[in-house]
Amino acid sequence: MSRYFTEEHELFRKSFQEFLQKEVVPHIEKWEETGTIERFIWKKFGEMGYFGLNQPEEYGGMGLDLFYTVIFLEELQKINSGGFAAAMWAHAYLAMTHVNVEASHELKQKYLTPAIDGEKIGCLCVSEPFGGSDVAGMKTTAVKKGDKYVINGSKTFITNGVYADFYVVAAKTDPAKGNKGMSIFLVDKEFGGISATKLNKLGWRASDTAELAFDNVEVPAENLLGDEGKGFNYIMQHFAMERLIMGINAHARSEFALEYAIGYMNEREAFGKTLDKFQALRHSVAEMVSEVEVIKEFNYATAKRLNDGEYVVKEASMSKLLATKIADEVMYKCLQLLGGYGYMEDYPMARMFRDSRLGPIGGGTSEILKEIIAKMVIDKKEYKPAAK
Repeated sequence: MSRYFTEEHELFRKSFQEFLQKEVVPHIEKWEETGTIERFIWKKFGEMGYFGLNQPEEYGGMGLDLFYTVIFLEELQKINSGGFAAAMWAHAYLAMTHVNVEASHELKQKYLTPAIDGEKIGCLCVSEPFGGSDVAGMKTTAVKKGDKYVINGSKTFITNGVYADFYVVAAKTDPAKGNKGMSIFLVDKEFGGISATKLNKLGWRASDTAELAFDNVEVPAENLLGDEGKGFNYIMQHFAMERLIMGINAHARSEFALEYAIGYMNEREAFGKTLDKFQALRHSVAEMVSEVEVIKEFNYATAKRLNDGEYVVKEASMSKLLATKIADEVMYKCLQLLGGYGYMEDYPMARMFRDSRLGPIGGGTSEILKEIIAKMVIDKKEYKPAAK
């Protein structure tokens, strides 16, 4: 056993692998082709407790340590559908995290429990058409009118945005205060005034990614998450988790791609010998495996610190920055190892190549992450979690 994973962890890994092979893999090609993940699989994930790994038992979760989540993320990357994986973890770790941490007991009963059960699908709505990674520059507003807030604006690149039952929406409650005038709301699909347009993506084809419009959406005041004006802090606080998730995803898909490429090299012959006997190719693989192993160990160490309650925004940013860069390089080189077959959609590398490319873009671009890290190490800026 490693110092991060116990026997119980490994038993969970094996059972989750078996679940994915039985319940998910037979449907992947259909979902990739149609761009629609059928709702029955959400329910099956819920029945098995997979959406509640890190959620409180009070609301139907299991209250397990973060390394169960690490396993959940890693194994989702190894069935070759970045879109399916994203739909699952965006629900469980983007939308549900805000509900768990900031929602009232009543809202948790109404939304968190059915989200854990797979009965309701959630999404997080932060990015905007003209804002992208500039969270503080968002234009969506929430104006207080009596016992309601009225939300107007638009969001884009929202995973699960088309089929979601509830939206965790960031909006300006006091635009004059900049990022200190931002709040977070739990918006039910049934409130009306919400329209979703499905976006046509290069990769992650199985997931639904939407541009959303909010037109005078009336939200009860009790659906404010946490305190008014603290939305930016809440978003920043959870970015550490999101970035680490994407770093873990990157090392896991890199391992999967390398395993596939090595298997191919072992069977494919050229000039009277298998590809794995050519020194140039062997050394390329050796270099890639070394880089992936190093970033994986860093990701595990960062996950351990996060699990222990540390605020790891710098390390999580480093994780996403480097792991997604390494993953893209691994996909490029592994596709090259397959030669012409790497370029064929009938072989898995083409999809891996396309799916991986979102890594340095989603959840904060690599350029933004570099600036955040630079502020911390050069300007000595300190980011702190939102006050409880």
